[in-house]
Amino acid sequence: MTPPAPEGLVLRDGPALPPLAHFKLAAFDMDSTLIGIECIDEIAALAGRGAEVAAITEAAMRGEITDFKDSLRRRLALLAGVPAGVLDRVLAERLHFNPGARELCAALKAAGLKLLLVSGGFTFFTRFVAAELGMDFVRSNELEIVDGALTGRLVMQDWGDICDGEQKRLMLLACCAAVGCRPEQAIAVGDGANDLPMMGAAGLSVAYHAKPRVREQARVAIDGGGLARLLDVLRP
Repeated sequence: MTPPAPEGLVLRDGPALPPLAHFKLAAFDMDSTLIGIECIDEIAALAGRGAEVAAITEAAMRGEITDFKDSLRRRLALLAGVPAGVLDRVLAERLHFNPGARELCAALKAAGLKLLLVSGGFTFFTRFVAAELGMDFVRSNELEIVDGALTGRLVMQDWGDICDGEQKRLMLLACCAAVGCRPEQAIAVGDGANDLPMMGAAGLSVAYHAKPRVREQARVAIDGGGLARLLDVLRP
């Protein structure tokens, strides 16, 4: 059985965790996982539409709105007409990495893992985060901008238009195939309900300061401290 976890970490009962060397891929959610904000909420707040958008975000994260695509479309529609310059302000003024994000990603890369950033957020922000953390694969949503303003819609990409929970799962599996590993050799880290499909497909699921439903289903829950706490329970 797994030994007791250090304070601030919760391990569900099960066989001993494999060593870090067992894993070949680590997949991360972005908003509220790698970074300390929900980007869509910050865009809305700067545009004066924060309360309406945040309420939908929170309900979706808790799993009360079960159709992520529907919840995202409803929130985006509230942002139609917002100047695209607001995105620059969110990036410059509000986006910050969660404690331990850089350290954990650096340690995983040093151990030979490939990193995947898979987000229901937006490419404007994932490009920055992926570059800062050395991500090998990225999938996220592309905001449609026309005449310098958000349209309230997303751009269709070759895989679809909305990266929801199922798309996160499929991307994790595709990246496993690309690096030549089994899903059991993947780690998935998230905090919200739409992370559960990829967390369920991975060999190790990690909840970071997560919503109750996610925390209850994850093998490892980081409830205190930063993301690098994961290294406390994965021996080399």
